[in-house]
Amino acid sequence: MFSTEINYEVVSFSVGDTKAGTKMGKLQLKDPATETVLNCVLWEEALNRMDLKLFRIGNIVRIVTASFNERFNNCLITSLELIKEAKMGLSEDEREKTYNKIIEYIDSISDTALKTFILDYFKKYENKIKVAPAAKTMHHNYLGGLLVHMLECIEIAENNIKILFQDINRDEAIAACILHDIGKIFEYTIDTENGMIDYDEDFRKEWITHSLYGYSICMTQGFKRVAKMIAAHHGRTDWGAIVDLNEKDLESYVYFIHHIDDLSAKYGKTSVTML
Repeated sequence: MFSTEINYEVVSFSVGDTKAGTKMGKLQLKDPATETVLNCVLWEEALNRMDLKLFRIGNIVRIVTASFNERFNNCLITSLELIKEAKMGLSEDEREKTYNKIIEYIDSISDTALKTFILDYFKKYENKIKVAPAAKTMHHNYLGGLLVHMLECIEIAENNIKILFQDINRDEAIAACILHDIGKIFEYTIDTENGMIDYDEDFRKEWITHSLYGYSICMTQGFKRVAKMIAAHHGRTDWGAIVDLNEKDLESYVYFIHHIDDLSAKYGKTSVTML
């Protein structure tokens, strides 16, 4: 049964248009005690009464008034109360420090052409790179999340190249760690005032996925092995990969970034509340 005593965590939030031309909010809330998810709707009238900061991912909120379906797993919310505001992401100082650590790794690349390409790219899109999330909900979904994900991938790669994968070209591996998700600086938008993340539909129309973007910019510059690692980093074509790792006779290096990326996504800072 519904209780106004339950404090829910905001999992996701988006605003869309109804057939009638009005706004509708879709909100997912999680009961931290049971891990059950509640799917909620807010009509335009309710949205207009609320500050969008209320819906920041990770916020703890209480439902004040709502109507529920019979199973109490869907509801129409008319009033919410903020219990605890979540951290929006990395502070400006934290983003600067993380960005500079990645620049140090780029500077350590011995291939001059590859290093220059990445440094020039980072200089051109520095402001976007510093604020971008790595996902909308799945992992590193907060301000500066992409930086954290990049750095985790680099550090996991460094340790594993030394111990387990000495035949992997370090320069290419570091480059792929940095560039495999770089398209996300265009694929997602993030409101730096309230932390809300959404998809940029124009990017999807042009590039389809961030994997295709990363693959393309590397192929254009002639870094074919880096491009192929990026093409395979989602593992399977039905997960968004361009190269499916179930194919036969793939070179061993092609698998590397997929496993590095997966480790960071699963065991890294999956939520801003864990920072």
